[in-house]
Amino acid sequence: MTRSTAVPNRVPPSALDPFSGAAGTLEGFAGQPDQVLRRLELTITRRLDGLLHGNHLGLVPGHGSELGETRAYQPGDDVRRIDWNVTARMQSPFLRQTIADRELETWVVVDLSPSLDFGTALCEKRDLAVAAAAAVGFLTNHTGNRIGGMLLEPRGDRIFPARGGRDHLMAFLHLLATAERVDSGTTDLGAGLKHIGAITRRRGMVVVISDFLDQAAWADGLSRLAVRHDVLAIEIVDPRELSLPDVGTLVLTDPETGATAEVDTSNRKLRERYEAAATTQRAAIAGAIRKSGADHLVLRTDRDWLRDLIRFVGMRRQRQTRAPSPRAVKTP
Repeated sequence: MTRSTAVPNRVPPSALDPFSGAAGTLEGFAGQPDQVLRRLELTITRRLDGLLHGNHLGLVPGHGSELGETRAYQPGDDVRRIDWNVTARMQSPFLRQTIADRELETWVVVDLSPSLDFGTALCEKRDLAVAAAAAVGFLTNHTGNRIGGMLLEPRGDRIFPARGGRDHLMAFLHLLATAERVDSGTTDLGAGLKHIGAITRRRGMVVVISDFLDQAAWADGLSRLAVRHDVLAIEIVDPRELSLPDVGTLVLTDPETGATAEVDTSNRKLRERYEAAATTQRAAIAGAIRKSGADHLVLRTDRDWLRDLIRFVGMRRQRQTRAPSPRAVKTP
């Protein structure tokens, strides 16, 4: 399956309101990006308030690394956290508790390939990428935390250094929302992931936002990042990339090369082959992300993206709390 996509008409801003019933819709970015970002912030915090609790809303992995107090062992506790020195003195098992890390360094890598300038539903894929980056930023924007970013563009990559504070976050989101569009060109997601791995000194969180269409370019880099960091891959999908409607002859344009082709969508067998190829491609993308060890979140331009995000974070927290305890080891 190729990256060829049809170039749609821009959805009117009035139809994309983040305060409407479909909270995943977005206001057009052609006018006032600062106002759109403020509306996004209000929408995200309003929807998440009271639904998700805890440090970083469950996005930070594992226990803390700073030692805290001890307590008596209880059935079901992780035996790997037993403090054997205290256990020997007290003649009964005790756990060493840890203090949760309050500082998190998050890097957001956004693949701004021309294939993101496409959308046939509630918004363009690029708009959804901005919303995803904003959600991650607002979820992790706490005292002591830092956020940095990398924009992968056909004309060259841009690095936004990791710093703390709301002003810094809004500056990065403004840079992302106003990034220049190009008619053709390619980005190198694999090289971008390798670069991020080289500049991140401490363990943190890396969020990769892309449509992941060129699997050969990023699979190895994602696996290397997941060894050291907590990695979240956010895949942006438009429904027309999964199936073609029966609308007669359709002109498709490859956004990276500019090549065009006429396709007769009234041909049922052609539509079936297209859907089968798209299903195979998406399954391969999901398999590569899963194999790398990264978490996988799919956001679609025809769904409430914020609801999908809430469901993902909730499932992720449940998975962490349900982690099975190691089997008890018999001691002589």
